[in-house]
Amino acid sequence: MALIGLFVTALVTAQLTASKVLAFSLPVSLPLTGTELVLPGAALAYALTFLASDCYTELYGRRGAQIVVNVAFALNFVVLALVWSTIAAPAADTSIDPDMFADVLGASTNIVAGSLLAYVVSQNWDVIAFHRIREYTGGDRLWLRNIGSTATSQAIDTVIFVAVAFAVGPALLDVGVVLSLEELVALMIGQYLLKLGIAVLDTPIVYAVVALVRSRADRVADVPS
Repeated sequence: MALIGLFVTALVTAQLTASKVLAFSLPVSLPLTGTELVLPGAALAYALTFLASDCYTELYGRRGAQIVVNVAFALNFVVLALVWSTIAAPAADTSIDPDMFADVLGASTNIVAGSLLAYVVSQNWDVIAFHRIREYTGGDRLWLRNIGSTATSQAIDTVIFVAVAFAVGPALLDVGVVLSLEELVALMIGQYLLKLGIAVLDTPIVYAVVALVRSRADRVADVPS
């Protein structure tokens, strides 16, 4: 339940923070990105969904993880409906500025489309890749399937989200600014580097969570009925 809770919490947070673009100064200059790492505000929260889904896949299998992923996808629309209905509802005189509220929480159509498409493709791929690597290694090398599945799925997620949210969507819907190819590549690199770094750093956490859940399950199994 805690893993599902973390997954859904991180997913909802990512949906609400995706429209803000972050910029971090770097001590060195990197190709294409220069001395500044630019990434969508949802990158950190969204990276946590892969931590939760990898733990869940390892513990409960591919089918269970895909159910969680796809149910959470459907719940995305519940979140959007609740947010948009609140924006549309009349505001009291004592309310904060309704326009400001809408600007902060009302993600544009291109952001929503990019986020949902990237999510459903990359998360399902993450579960499939994790399971395939697990079969190939005979259940060994948890670190390999955690990093391997997350690295590939994060690449898919990054390319789809940035392309749809900041190029294809604005061009087709005539909303927002269409970023240049250089800006898109910098945004993709910044987001992917953060996600890949988190995937490497969260590997000990995946080991700890899996070991904790399995040890608790073993203790429960040992208790006489």
